[in-house]
Amino acid sequence: MSQERRTYCLLLILFLSHGVAGQSAPSSRQDLHPLLQKMAEEIIEGSYLNALLDLIQFQSSHTWTADLSHRILAYLNSRNVAFTLPSLQAAMENHLEQRLYQPQKLVEDLRKTDAQQFRTIMKCLLEDKQNPLDLKDIVIELGEVRDQALQSPGVNRSLFLVTLQRCFQVLNSLECVKILGRLLRGSSGSFLQPAVTERLPRDLREDAFKNLSAVFKDLYDQTSAHTQRALYSWMTGILRTPSNATDGSISWVSAENLWILGRYMVHLSFEDIMNISPREIGLFISYDNATKQLDTVYDITPELAQAFLEKIRSSGFDMRNTSTIHRQGVLGLLVCFYDDLELLDTVLAQILLHQMIKCNRLRGFQASVQKLKANLLNIATENQTLNETLGSLSDAVVGLTYSQLESLSPEAVHGAISTLNQVSGWARGQVIILSAKYLAHEKVLSFYNVSQMGVLLAGVGAQAFYSMDHKDLMQVLRSTFLQQVSNLSPAQQQGVLSKLIEAGDIAPSIVELQGAFFKEVSLFDLWKEPVFNSTVLKEKELRRSQALFLYELLSKTTGRPEELLSIGQLVKGVTCSHIDAMGANSFLAHFRYFENNLSLLSLDQVNCLAWKYWEVSRSTMPPFLLAALPARFLASVPASQCVPFLISLGKNRLDSLVLDSHKKNVVLRKVQQCLGDFIADEYVVDILGNLLCHLPAAVIERGISSRAWAVAVRGLRDCPDFSPEQKAVLRLRILEHDGPPQNWTAETVKDLGPCLVLLSRDELHSVATKFPAILQQIASKMARTQPPKEFLWAVFESVRSSSDEKPSFHPIPGCHGVAVPSSDDIFNLAEANACWAPEDLLCMEEDTFLRNVELLGAVKSFSQPQLMALKEKAIQVWDTPSYWREHHVVSLGRIALALNETELGQLDLSSIDTVASLSQQTQWTPGQAKSILQGFLEDSGYSIQDLKSFHLVGLGATLCAMNTTEISLIKTSQFRVVVARIGTLLCSAHILAEFKKKAEIVFGDPSEWTSSILQELGTIAAGLTKAELQMLDKELMLYFQPSAIKCLPDEIFKELSPEQIAFLGPENAAMVTHAQRRQLSSSQLQSLHRALDGAKTHSWQDAPGSASPTQVSSCSCAGAPIFWGLWLGCTLLLLKAQPQWWVA
Repeated sequence: MSQERRTYCLLLILFLSHGVAGQSAPSSRQDLHPLLQKMAEEIIEGSYLNALLDLIQFQSSHTWTADLSHRILAYLNSRNVAFTLPSLQAAMENHLEQRLYQPQKLVEDLRKTDAQQFRTIMKCLLEDKQNPLDLKDIVIELGEVRDQALQSPGVNRSLFLVTLQRCFQVLNSLECVKILGRLLRGSSGSFLQPAVTERLPRDLREDAFKNLSAVFKDLYDQTSAHTQRALYSWMTGILRTPSNATDGSISWVSAENLWILGRYMVHLSFEDIMNISPREIGLFISYDNATKQLDTVYDITPELAQAFLEKIRSSGFDMRNTSTIHRQGVLGLLVCFYDDLELLDTVLAQILLHQMIKCNRLRGFQASVQKLKANLLNIATENQTLNETLGSLSDAVVGLTYSQLESLSPEAVHGAISTLNQVSGWARGQVIILSAKYLAHEKVLSFYNVSQMGVLLAGVGAQAFYSMDHKDLMQVLRSTFLQQVSNLSPAQQQGVLSKLIEAGDIAPSIVELQGAFFKEVSLFDLWKEPVFNSTVLKEKELRRSQALFLYELLSKTTGRPEELLSIGQLVKGVTCSHIDAMGANSFLAHFRYFENNLSLLSLDQVNCLAWKYWEVSRSTMPPFLLAALPARFLASVPASQCVPFLISLGKNRLDSLVLDSHKKNVVLRKVQQCLGDFIADEYVVDILGNLLCHLPAAVIERGISSRAWAVAVRGLRDCPDFSPEQKAVLRLRILEHDGPPQNWTAETVKDLGPCLVLLSRDELHSVATKFPAILQQIASKMARTQPPKEFLWAVFESVRSSSDEKPSFHPIPGCHGVAVPSSDDIFNLAEANACWAPEDLLCMEEDTFLRNVELLGAVKSFSQPQLMALKEKAIQVWDTPSYWREHHVVSLGRIALALNETELGQLDLSSIDTVASLSQQTQWTPGQAKSILQGFLEDSGYSIQDLKSFHLVGLGATLCAMNTTEISLIKTSQFRVVVARIGTLLCSAHILAEFKKKAEIVFGDPSEWTSSILQELGTIAAGLTKAELQMLDKELMLYFQPSAIKCLPDEIFKELSPEQIAFLGPENAAMVTHAQRRQLSSSQLQSLHRALDGAKTHSWQDAPGSASPTQVSSCSCAGAPIFWGLWLGCTLLLLKAQPQWWVA
């Protein structure tokens, strides 16, 4: 029992003993209130939950007096209840943990409660403010108990199911609906499975039905497609009843029923929509909240949208009346499918374009939306110039080509800036053109200009920011427009910082920087201006090097760790030495700050926290920390504590605790042991949480029951990655559960989502043939990933089969009969554009290329021949590279990789922003990188000595193409403020060694470097010589960045001592390459294995070779509803004790 629990029980003992000492023992025959007598009998029977509920019920209507304790004890004594303290404690803890961590049994207990006890549970869940349970000197916060229970995996599901089964029998329906809503919202709707919807009551009062329907509408996006369909069936089953039918209507779909359905109206059949009476649809569209309802039908299909529009039109609603259409965007998302364009006037076209801003919320069909916008744009600008209409075209302006934007006058852009600055979806090249146009009118970049530019600020060059007046910049930093500055590229941000630094007094400027912008401040500048306190660091993001320096600095001036740890980002700077130095009580009191910011901690910090916790309070240690200790410590988890261990581990990301594959396998074997290699039901799935993603293939194949599978697959589909073995068995389980793809429903395809990538090409072909739109929607959500080629081909074939483009005559030689890519194709395909043949891309229409070049430049899976074809297309359209301007180069993206050294030399690289866009690509050959570097120096007229810090940041990876002489010419004053940026580059060893020499000028001799300096240097630290590396204190090995470890040459890495290697920590040890390992001696390898395993490296002594099993207390499990259990355990333990505890 933990110290906290012992203390709590002791207080109860003293309380009861105090009451007894002053009076004689009551007779066992004295009357005891029937409810308390019932409670005592339940204690005797071991029904401890029932006893607690009776106690709560009694206390709600009676005043608790000291003599009641004696009467209960007397009653128990009269029944010859004989328990020793240890045996009762063991029985109590075992029972309570079974109920907390075996939710199935909790369901059974809840079902067995009598009506009054169940009503007590429901009232506890229902009341917003739960009154505490006041037993004189002891106060139990029932509100906290309830909140803890609602956050516990499995317990929440148990409460939901039992509430659904029994609540409507003991409370009125409105109260039950409120309770169900609270439970569902706490679970994000994950409990709503199709089978559960069958248990929903069908005889609800009207107000209760509407309230429950509102809950389901709120949780629509969190529920599966099958559940959405099932809930729709439940709702319509009630709405279709005769009592809800509209008099004289041929359809059950009335205006009010449409309002009740809300988002679920997308499940109406085409026939149901066409049968709606004109009167009812007219009434619905006249509702004040009709727009709100129609704004949420994100997953409506074009066919259903067109049906709704036709019915609305038939109701007498004038879709060409500008004042009617303009009224609060009454059509909602239906406007995205507006089809009555014939003889449409300019004003109405502009109104429709304004309302179509919301169309980016649609799930799919964006290509059709873009085509509609283009048609409306043509109408809106009919008989007028773009200059005249620019401000009234809403976000349709993103469809303008470069040539159209270049034709705009600076005055027109200036006049429309209030519209242009809010539009989302601009391509980078468009922003550059518009920014230049705006500044051509304004002449100078001032605070006022910055405040007006909004999203267009990203098109302003780094040099322009550097040229701003210092006072204007300071005004920007203090304004609400700082967020736009934070969204700038690193080179642009460095342009701002360079100006501030050169102005002299940098301290006030640094303090004003907020969010991610602060991360650009160099460690050197923090050194110079140590004016920080914890208050000014709020709302700032920190690099680890900054956090290490600032935590050390501030910890010297404050004696209150919580003052620093409460600033989230500062936890990055807590070292193992800081953790080691904390006293036991202080550590336990402040651990919550670490736990709440676990995602900010390095694996090494987590390892140090785990060791500290093991030392000071292993009995209350959060179980997930065991994964950060050496693998042998998993033996300290007994079978009785498996569930809290799984819950704790499942609430965290295993990859943030364990990187070494061998150790991860050990952890997973423990997980399997706890599971018994079998996942029986949905409760176990709840308990596993994130661990689902790491289940071995054998468990996925044979260890997940059919009952658990439906819940498990929803968790599995969101996993970031699977091993080949996991992918293979997942595919087999999907086919086993859902049958062959040709038999799937739309709901099955939607629910599988990303798991479709596991299917074979033939299986995907079946899906693509039957549900092309759904497949394309799923693919669009995976735009930033690189799905398997089979999946991309399925998407490609799906899009091409529905394309309007047919092979036809083409003026370009060799393109006759080629089905060239259209703009719709390219938009819909996204990453699947990688399936075009090079000749298809080369035969593309010029206008298509111009409108889609940035989309094509973002495709990650293009091969070199495809990139070469796109480069040739760019030359066809824009002429040779010598004619290309900044917006051309920026728009190319990966296509630029196809430019050879000669072509790169032809580019105008005088702008560092152009170079910065090129340096974002990481696949340049050394020759190409050298061409870019030389091109910038020649075109800009700068020499190496002239380079400013923002130039160095913009050059990025091309800095690796410098020779040692050129690196030595970089000004130290500029180098020192961008060390952290240069430290992210993966340059060759001799280049890193030269940058290391520059670092010595800034930070002094390597023997004097600190943890914050090593972190700041990044890969530059890999330039240390053998002697310098051997000279480093072993305690500093933790503070190399992992990327620096990988960059250390094999022949230098092998010079590390076994002790230094042991101090690498688990994160850096995991970065050691196979080539580096091959150079190590047996003693060095042993040290490396210790580091990978998380062996102790800091000052306190290591645990013995075999960790002795120690019970991990359930109270350490975050989110577990333990307070009521511990309280009840202590209380009942005392009530059931031997008479000598209370006899005077």
